[in-house]
Amino acid sequence: MRGGAGPQKVMPPAATIRADVARALAEDIGSGDVTAALINATARARARIVCREAAVLAGTPWANECFRQLDPAVQIHWHYADGDAVPAAAVLCEVEGNARALVAGERNALNFLQTLSGTATTTRHYVDAVAGTRSKILDTRKTLPGLRAAQKYAVRCGGGHNHRMGLFDAILIKENHVAAAGGIANAIHAARSAHPEVLLVCEVESLAELRAAIDAGADRVLLDEFSDAMLRDAVTLAAGRVPLEVSGSVNLERIRAIAATGVDCISIGALTKHVRAIDLSMRFEGN
Repeated sequence: MRGGAGPQKVMPPAATIRADVARALAEDIGSGDVTAALINATARARARIVCREAAVLAGTPWANECFRQLDPAVQIHWHYADGDAVPAAAVLCEVEGNARALVAGERNALNFLQTLSGTATTTRHYVDAVAGTRSKILDTRKTLPGLRAAQKYAVRCGGGHNHRMGLFDAILIKENHVAAAGGIANAIHAARSAHPEVLLVCEVESLAELRAAIDAGADRVLLDEFSDAMLRDAVTLAAGRVPLEVSGSVNLERIRAIAATGVDCISIGALTKHVRAIDLSMRFEGN
């Protein structure tokens, strides 16, 4: 199947992580941390980050960068790696460095960890739910603005796969594109002519549209709001000629039944859109 990275935990470029963190620190610290200024400028401290609930860890490179941009000499020792299942009450890491830097960087380090671990944990629930089937779990573009690379990394940490990164690396023909082009075949032929090297996915809403998309040469067909019975019919109609993706009305209660129809992948906006942060805390030694 062309397009879409596998679940390898490949990190985004270091420059992307640095920019994410610099933006977050600038937003938070502004002209200076007036509370941290109460601490002696040369004081050092040691702290622990604790995960208060079972989770899948993600975001350690962003947490590291939060502290290192404030104290390049900070020492961080992780007991778990991104993608690991972490039990409740686990000590994720110890951090040692300038005390002002630790308190100034704390909130942003936890923000990245709690958000990305939340995405990874949700993804793992969906991945586990389809275990033993052929279906792969995909994310979507429904991400937090400015954190797409981070959240898609977290999806990979949870065992999911990435859909397109943006509007530039894959074509997704939807109903409005079809209407404007005068039909599915016209839309696919125009897209293929303009960008023959790019993954071409076509969304369909009926078996007749599925047949048209296959005949026109789509690389993958997205079945939107199909019932389980329609999905089974779609798998039979496609007969392995083109990968089938499911989107719409997908939740944990239904996903096993969807996967059992034999579709190739299931895209879920909730992985990155409905973020429930993981409960974390950071405490200095002695507290």
